[in-house]
Formats: sequence, C-alpha cells, structure tokens
Amino acid sequence: MAAQKTALVISAHAADFVWRCGGAIALHAEMGYNFTVVCLSFGERGESAKLWKLPGMTLEKVKAARRREAERAAEALGVHDLQFFDLGDYPLEMDRGDKDRLVQVMRDVQPSFMLSHSQYDPYNTDHMLTTQIVLECRSTAQAWGHNPGQKVLGAPQLYLFEPHQTEQMGWKPDTFLDITPVWTKKRAAIECMEGQEHLWEFYTRVAENRANHFTRNSGGMGGGRACKYAEGFQSIFPRTVDEL
Repeated sequence: MAAQKTALVISAHAADFVWRCGGAIALHAEMGYNFTVVCLSFGERGESAKLWKLPGMTLEKVKAARRREAERAAEALGVHDLQFFDLGDYPLEMDRGDKDRLVQVMRDVQPSFMLSHSQYDPYNTDHMLTTQIVLECRSTAQAWGHNPGQKVLGAPQLYLFEPHQTEQMGWKPDTFLDITPVWTKKRAAIECMEGQEHLWEFYTRVAENRANHFTRNSGGMGGGRACKYAEGFQSIFPRTVDEL
C-alpha cells in the first residue's frame, strides 16, 4: 500500500491559510492528500476589526468567532486536521515549548511539502516571524539528536504563499498552481471569514490575476493552458527533477 500523502500549512492567523493557499489545500485534498493546518493564533487582536466594532465584544468572544470561521473554512476546503496553538497575535510570540510543539507536528505529519508566509513583511511582523520559526523548526525536526528515537523529518519543500502587499515584500513567485477546478470551494471558504469580509473580492481578484500569469507561463498564446483562477508560490529550497 502506498504511503499516505500529506502536506502542512503553518498560518500565523486563523484566516491566512484561506486567502493565500485555500486552492492548494482543496486541490491536493481531492488528490488524496491529508492536509494539516496549524493556526498559531486566531488573529483576534489585529485582524478582527469588524468584530471589535460590535457592542459588548470581548477577546474571548472574538477568538471563538474566528475559530468557528476557520473551522467552517477548513471543512469547505477538505482539511484533514486543523490545529489551533492559540499563542496570541499582534505580537505573535513563541517560546521554546511552542517551537518544540511545532517540531512535533512536522514529525508527526511528515509532509511532502509545507506552506507558510513570505520571509519579509513590514506590514505584519507576525507573518515574517512565523516563517522564520518554520525554518528553524524544520531544521530541528531534521536533527537526529532532537528527541532521539523519533522518525526525523525529511526535506519537504517550503512554499511561501503570496503576501497581501506583494510589491513591498520581496516575494518572487516561481510556481503557479491552477486552482480553477476547486475555485468554488476556495470561494466558499473565503466567505466563511466573515470577520474580514473586506478581503473577499480582493483575493478573488488576486486569483484571477495569477491565472493570467499561469496561462502566460504555461505557453501563452503559443499554446498555454487556459486558467481562470490560480495561486502563486515562492519555493525556498532547490527542487530535484528528472525533466524540466
């Protein structure tokens, strides 16, 4: 029997995985991948302005609302396992125990690939801290001397998904994924994120624009594949291939 195919997303806030790689999740879930999503926080302080404007709102009420949104979105996308670390946001902070917890997730999941944020984001330091820690934990998870006896992590590719203000982040996509077949699932997941309704159409336009790039880079007018919706990613590590 073939080994179960797995993938892992590490999302700083509860909505990030939806906007930035929901299509990749849904597409690979349909291919038989078990997708694990770790939300380090709920985005309760810095990414829930709509909720905070309601009368009588509290931190716990905001966190509960964002959890429900993320759970509904994850179900729409076909996420296998959704985990909330509940570490707080703005700022997000992680101690040694939190990092070891993430290392253990990586070892347990043994992902074929991982996805997280751009390495630089002056508008949201939670995002770039997340990817810094993901890279640190990836190295630790590969170390035979860390909790000896456990299966160590291999060398999964880390794909950086598109940040919100791409031009400011030094993010350069080298991979475009056609998510047209699962767009309705991503859009349904997007609409679960009621606390950030102002982003629904923004990320729809991003997917449409990246579809143009997919078509151009797959051959363009000389025979490119038609695409309506796509996501872009930047790979961190060299890819090993037998054919370009």
